[in-house]
Amino acid sequence: MSDLLRLATAGSVDDGKSTLVGRLLYDTKSVLADQLDAVERASVDRGLSTPDLSLLVDGLRSEREQGITIDVAYRYFATPRRTFVLADTPGHVQYTRNTVTGASTAQLGVLLVDARKGVLEQTRRHAAVLALLGVPRLVLAVNKIDLVDYDEATFAVIAKEFTTHAAELGYAEGAVLAVPVSALLGDNVAMPSGKTPWYSGPTLLQHLETVPVAPDPEDVPFRLPVQYVIRPRTAEYPDYRGYAGQLTAGTVREGDEVVVVPSGRRSRVERIDTADGPLPAAASGRSITLVLADDLDISRGDVIASASHVPTATDELDATVCWLSEQPLRAGARVLVKHGTKTVQAMVTELGKRFEEQTLSSVDAPDALQLNEIGRVQLRTSEPLPVDDYSVNARTGSFIIIEPKDGDTLAAGLIGATLPVLGNAALST
Repeated sequence: MSDLLRLATAGSVDDGKSTLVGRLLYDTKSVLADQLDAVERASVDRGLSTPDLSLLVDGLRSEREQGITIDVAYRYFATPRRTFVLADTPGHVQYTRNTVTGASTAQLGVLLVDARKGVLEQTRRHAAVLALLGVPRLVLAVNKIDLVDYDEATFAVIAKEFTTHAAELGYAEGAVLAVPVSALLGDNVAMPSGKTPWYSGPTLLQHLETVPVAPDPEDVPFRLPVQYVIRPRTAEYPDYRGYAGQLTAGTVREGDEVVVVPSGRRSRVERIDTADGPLPAAASGRSITLVLADDLDISRGDVIASASHVPTATDELDATVCWLSEQPLRAGARVLVKHGTKTVQAMVTELGKRFEEQTLSSVDAPDALQLNEIGRVQLRTSEPLPVDDYSVNARTGSFIIIEPKDGDTLAAGLIGATLPVLGNAALST
C-alpha cells in the first residue's frame, strides 16, 4: 500500500503554478477523459496550439477570467509509489491568508518562481509562512526554464539565493531542493529533460515520490476537544452521557485514564462509540464519542486528554501570529480567540517583535501589525484554554483571532511557534 504525502503549492502571480499542478495531474493520469476534452476545446477557443493545463485547476469563473488562483483547492492524485493530497494555494498577496490555510497541514511545500524573474518579495513571504507553520521540507520549482534557454547559470543563481534564504529561516541542509522545470512543456516535472543535461537531480515527481515522510509519532499525547455532549434520554439509553468530537492527536483505548482540561477532573474511558459501532481503540483523525466511568461536568470547548501528558490550561497566550486583515492590530485590541471548539473573549496585551520576511530581521515593540505581517503577540483570554506548544500538537497549539463585530478572521496564531529571527527555534528535518 502506498503512503500519503500532503503538500502545498505557492508562488507569485504568473509564475505558472496552475499549469504545474495541471501538468502533475495530467502526467500521473489523474484527469478524466471528458475533463481533458473540455480543456482542449477551451484551449482551441483561445487560439492555443497545446492544451492549457492550468484550466484543469482554475475552476472558479473569476479564476479563469483573471488567470489567477483565488481560493485553496485540494487536488488528489496517486502513483504506484505514493498517494498525494495537494493544497493548491493562491499566489496573489491579497490571498496570503488562504496560503496559511492550505499550508497548515502540509508535510512539504512547493514554491514556484519564474526563471526570468527569480526570487520575489512574495516568494520570501511564502517561505516565511511555510517556515512558521513548521512545514519541514521545501522544493523550489524554477519554472519557465525554457524561456531562458535552459540556462544553467540562471538556475544556479536563483537556487543559491533561495536556499540561503531558507537556511536563514531555519531549514537545514538537505531540507530544500531546487528543480529546473517547464510546466508548459513538461521538462523535469514527471520525466527528465534532455535539455538540462547539467541537472542531475530528480524530477519534481520523483522527489515527491521518494522524499521521506515522517510518520505520525505514536507517542503524541491523546487529545479530544469536546464538540458536543450527547444525552439521548431514551428508554434504551436512560443514563447515556457521551462526549463527541474529532480526535486531534494520539490514540485512546478503553480503560485509559484521562483528564478533563481546564477543570483537571480525572476519569477512565469506559467506552468508545463511533458511527460504525463501538471500538476498543481509536486513533487521530477519527470522530468518536467517549463514555467515561465518572459523571463529570464537561461541556463544549473542554479537552479530554491523556492523564500522563496534560495540556496547559492558561489565560495568557504567547504566540506568533500571521495578521490577515486590512485592519491593523494594536496593543489593547479586544478580539475573540477560537481555539479548538471553544471561542472566548480576549485582549491583546503586548506586541513583541515584528518579523521582516524580506530582510530576515525583526522590529522590537512595533506600533501595529499590518496585513500579511508576522509578529509575536501576547493575549489575555477571559477563560483558561487547554493548549499545547505548536511543535507538540499543531491542532491544540494553534488558534484564530476573530473580529467580534462581524466574525471576520483576523489572524492565525501559533502558540510557542517562532522563527529564528523572533526566537531560538529551528525547523527539524
